Amino acid sequence: MGPEYAAAQPTLLDRIAQAISDWLAGLVLPSGNGLGGWIPLVLLLLLIVGIVVAFLVWGLPRINRRSRATDGLFGADERRTAAELRKDASAAAARGDFTSASLDAFRALARGLQERTVVAVLPGTTAHDFAAQGAAAFPDLSPGFGGAADGFDATRYAGAPGTPELYRSISDLDAAVSGRSAVLPDLVERS
Repeated sequence: MGPEYAAAQPTLLDRIAQAISDWLAGLVLPSGNGLGGWIPLVLLLLLIVGIVVAFLVWGLPRINRRSRATDGLFGADERRTAAELRKDASAAAARGDFTSASLDAFRALARGLQERTVVAVLPGTTAHDFAAQGAAAFPDLSPGFGGAADGFDATRYAGAPGTPELYRSISDLDAAVSGRSAVLPDLVERS
């Protein structure tokens, strides 16, 4: 076959478009008593219903990825919301358990800023990584974030006991950021 004949052949895209067109043309409603024309239409409707049911049961993939990412918090499998963590921290402080109170208060601070999408706390994020993100979002509170991260690490990993002062300082920092807007980084470099 010569080059002039090869150029006249339909391209792959043309053949795909023709196949789709032929399939859609075959989906016309039946004109007689036979059921043959209804089968493709019923299959198409079942496919659509199946997709809708799948979204209702499993949700959107993006939402599932986000919820999985929020399960880990500083090396712990932590699924509580910021409000739940604050409540548990307050209850622990009322019992005099300032170690648990301080740890839960720090996690509440991190989860609260994560829920507001001010910071990204992913599995593997350390307390100091979070503190750096928090300090960037609230520059005037930078020393508070550093002190809170140091206290969390000392209590969680070095075995230092939590203190009422540590709990109060973390809770006060959490209260301070909860009523404020974060500073957004410059996205465009100025010349």
